[in-house]
Amino acid sequence: MTRCIALLVYPGFQLLDAAGPLSAFEAANGVIPGSYQLEALSLTGGPVASSSGIQLLTRAAAASDAIDTLLVAGGDGVDAASADPAALAFIGAACTAARRAASVCSGAWLLAAAGLLDGRRATTHWRRSPAFARRFPQVSLDADRIYIRDGKFWTSAGITAGIDLSLALIADDLGDSVARQVARQLVVYYRRPGGQSQFSEIAGMQVAGGTFTDLLDYVRHNLQARLDVDELAARACMSPRHFARRFKAEMGVTPARAVERLRVEAAAAALESGSASVQAVARSCGFGDAERMRRAFLRIHGVPPSARRRGRVEEDQTPASAPRSSPITEL
Repeated sequence: MTRCIALLVYPGFQLLDAAGPLSAFEAANGVIPGSYQLEALSLTGGPVASSSGIQLLTRAAAASDAIDTLLVAGGDGVDAASADPAALAFIGAACTAARRAASVCSGAWLLAAAGLLDGRRATTHWRRSPAFARRFPQVSLDADRIYIRDGKFWTSAGITAGIDLSLALIADDLGDSVARQVARQLVVYYRRPGGQSQFSEIAGMQVAGGTFTDLLDYVRHNLQARLDVDELAARACMSPRHFARRFKAEMGVTPARAVERLRVEAAAAALESGSASVQAVARSCGFGDAERMRRAFLRIHGVPPSARRRGRVEEDQTPASAPRSSPITEL
């Protein structure tokens, strides 16, 4: 069975939003030949310039197209595209006829503008999330997810998350084994769960030249320490009360929550490496015991630490001759 994956682009689309998913489906064809037919569509056809200036050759979209999955790219041009009645009419008709529809990054704006996400859960690039929530209050936006499936509609976060989304679509069609082989071919980690946070907590808190850059470096390298407000305030040469106010204003979270997030991220990496037990990881990352670490994981990621360990076990059970994929983080 060959499934038609139709990628819809428009002037100013993000090139990696298109190239990442297309490469994933191409790799799936390498595992099971003939699984997918890939089409690049636009309203006008012909070459369409991405936001980088690189052009993609497309075919003119038609209402009669037999599409299994419509995939909508994101990019800077999405604002103009989502105000185009012809684009919204085509998306509405194509999504009604297709088995499923998906968007990468800000492509969710086009699905939402066509009214297709009303009453549904969705996600988009974290930078666009506040504006998306204001523009489409009828959509249940979950701004901290890599991808979300709600019925036949799939939405994903920014740029490289389109590869995570495509791996999930491939797994839905062809099974986990094929999707895992595709991930190895692309040299990406299989798999970041859909519920994982979009951003690295460390990178998100690291503000170049910020007041607390050096302090966060200290925290990262001393997770076993107590790291309470009094200790951190002393290192920042502030009173505890003034420090807590300044930190929250600059970083967007309290000092305690920042420390917890950094500990969870370090623990997740340690668990995925498989080098230590859950109890040992909890101690080394400053949680004290596994139960406290479990509660922190549930607060931040919505899954327990064991989910990270299971993901590593799945990777360890792959054939020894296959190259191991490396973890990547969505920034």
